Amino acid sequence: MAKKERFKTVYSQGTLDVVQILEDTETGVNYVFRKVVNAGGMTPLLGKDGKPIISPTSDNKR
Repeated sequence: MAKKERFKTVYSQGTLDVVQILEDTETGVNYVFRKVVNAGGMTPLLGKDGKPIISPTSDNKR
């Protein structure tokens, strides 16, 4: 049985200078991932109110 992936990519741009938005499929929390050549980092994606962006999942229906 195939294991469900924890993160899915919902947006991606660039090849060497990469910006992606990843969604945690278990919590719905969105993250920004930035990679430049061989260095990178990830942080929660925040809305105007400073709260994390959360996509609806089967566990956290809005």
